Amino acid sequence: MTDTNTTNPATQTNLSPVAKFLRATELDTRLLGMFGALALIWLGFHYYGVIFNDFGAFLTARNLWNLSVQTSSIGIMATGMVLVIITRNIDLSVGALVGVTGMTMGILQVDILPQYLGLGNPFIWIITVIFGITVGATIGAFHGWLIAYRGIPAFIVTLGGLLVWRGSAFLANGGKTISPVDSTFQLLGGGPYGAVGETGSWIVGIIACLGILWLTVAGRRNRVQHDFKLRPMWAEVFVSGAAMAMVIGAVLLVNSYPWPIGIVKQYTAANGITTDPATLVISHGFAIPVLILAGVGIMMTILMTKTRFGRYVFAIGGNPEAAALAGINVKWMTMRIFALMGALAGLAGVVASARLNSATNALGVLDELYVIAAAVIGGTSLAGGVGTIYGAILGALVMQSLQTGMVLIGFDTSVQQIVVGSVLVLAVYLDNLYRNRAK
Repeated sequence: MTDTNTTNPATQTNLSPVAKFLRATELDTRLLGMFGALALIWLGFHYYGVIFNDFGAFLTARNLWNLSVQTSSIGIMATGMVLVIITRNIDLSVGALVGVTGMTMGILQVDILPQYLGLGNPFIWIITVIFGITVGATIGAFHGWLIAYRGIPAFIVTLGGLLVWRGSAFLANGGKTISPVDSTFQLLGGGPYGAVGETGSWIVGIIACLGILWLTVAGRRNRVQHDFKLRPMWAEVFVSGAAMAMVIGAVLLVNSYPWPIGIVKQYTAANGITTDPATLVISHGFAIPVLILAGVGIMMTILMTKTRFGRYVFAIGGNPEAAALAGINVKWMTMRIFALMGALAGLAGVVASARLNSATNALGVLDELYVIAAAVIGGTSLAGGVGTIYGAILGALVMQSLQTGMVLIGFDTSVQQIVVGSVLVLAVYLDNLYRNRAK
């Protein structure tokens, strides 16, 4: 019987130290490339400010905290776009879904529910969130039905949806902005009060580190059980240690961003605190939208890697005809995937409208481009069958970093659009190169 835990010594000898390291740790080279690109973007924008403006504004706790919040809605939708693109489809309507769900939620919580429940009722935000996600899922399911059961190409259905739902968002309230939203609902968008604070952030960080340790131990035990090759112990320690270091670094970062003095004064006055506000330091901690994104990322990763649904998604993306012959109901799966995409767009509408404290017709404009770009940059192949949830979230962070950096250094909106378009084309080109090398 062959020992599956051993490696051919001759093969190992011929590898370079970097290749040996990558093989031992089993790190995704695409993931490393994205981290490298992200580091270059952050350092580039920061030192551009240092050189030309005498101040680097990018690598500051305030900017990085805001960047994490801005990434949340795009990241949430990008996790769903991964499934859509893996199955060789596309969804151009997600930005319009953010707009129409945001507008309908605004009307519901400002004009309708207070009449029946009373202003400030604690159930208003709960009903509103459920309603927004349900509306998004319903629209997504309708798109999926047209695509799967009526045979209309996804590009046409979702392009039409982009126009129809954007127009519907305008007609829903005559193009007027609805503001302010429910005070509790507003917390879902972040801000000083929409964050968990220093203690809450350390609790989240500790739970995340324990989760990383559990995954490491469980993964190694699972390999032993199935007689798979084990990673060297130093590689296990390195990978889990690096992951936990990133978590702890994130906690330290968000806790290093204090509330503005004006908010502190309001807080002390409202709560009868006699301490001098100038001496009171209150950390933001993780923003609620970031925790929502993290929760969505975890659930979507489990869905894609640990369930039959996820296996069916990859099977359809690999070969739809073969998947159908294997007994997979491809049409029903397609409809469910687009319903899930719509639900995530509705959730993104919750975060986006809460963050603005209003519902506007412009909510989600061009988000579809950023979402698709995030998924593709994150390694999801437009040819289908390949993609990861964590890659899409990292891709969303890359896209938002580019946009934020360009705003900080004063680039026009037109220049920002040129850069986003160029990055999307470059990402697809690099994906083609990667797939050709893998053949």
